[in-house]
Amino acid sequence: MSVPPAYSDIGKASNDLLFKDFPTGQVKLEVNTVTPTGVKFTVLGHQDNKNGHVFGELKTKFTDKANGLTLTQGWSATNVLSTKVELANKVASGLKLELNGSFLPDSGKRNAKVATEYKQPGLFSRANVDLFKGPTFTGDVSFGLQRNLVLGSEVSYDVVSGKVTKYAAAAGFIEKDYVFSVHAHSSLSVFTGAYYHRVSPQVEVGGKVHWDSKVPGGPVGIDVGTKYKLDADASIKARIDNFGKLSLAYAQLLRPGVKLNLAGTFDTGKLQENAHKVGLSLVFEN
Repeated sequence: MSVPPAYSDIGKASNDLLFKDFPTGQVKLEVNTVTPTGVKFTVLGHQDNKNGHVFGELKTKFTDKANGLTLTQGWSATNVLSTKVELANKVASGLKLELNGSFLPDSGKRNAKVATEYKQPGLFSRANVDLFKGPTFTGDVSFGLQRNLVLGSEVSYDVVSGKVTKYAAAAGFIEKDYVFSVHAHSSLSVFTGAYYHRVSPQVEVGGKVHWDSKVPGGPVGIDVGTKYKLDADASIKARIDNFGKLSLAYAQLLRPGVKLNLAGTFDTGKLQENAHKVGLSLVFEN
């Protein structure tokens, strides 16, 4: 039996198909470089087309594979300093320990989380404690059962108030070429169902249904989409929802290590109005 996906990744195939690689409303730039010693540098930046605001972040990642240690440090354009320390498979096989911290020098605001991840055939569990908010404990677990069935749940608990603040559940049926999943979020009040199907090596299709039971008379949201590989270096995507929002995307590997994404979202009910969004992203890797 293999390791099941993490709780948050149940249904990931359909989410990636429907919502990933649509950089609408912004211009994004990502540069990744790796030194001969294995140190990775990442520069992220994006500009919002609506208000012109620019956000950027520099990350440095050091990896010591022999000792299972990874250190990631970041500095954002909003002057947030962040650090993440990971230790994998040293205390026990399949166990990863993680410490996340951030600091805002201007205000002195701090945040810290301690997390664990444990995975074995048939089991994937995670837990984290937010030390400065509550503190709050959040944990999730997924079980791989027979016939490719995966069950998962998530819960958050406020230590100070002694109350469960949220809980959720999910189930998925995962095959090589297709995936079905259902989720009950927000204390079992928001429900989603999704599917993904790789029809052929060139064609993928998927859909998602969303309903919020807390909204009286709230409509059901439906998204359907597809991806078509033009060749080994290019692909196109299309997605439309039941409110008439059409999204189109084109991805092209310009050369090894350089990827371009162009995307647009169009309100088909307001074609003559300024209700449309376009965007692009560029990713460089060495």
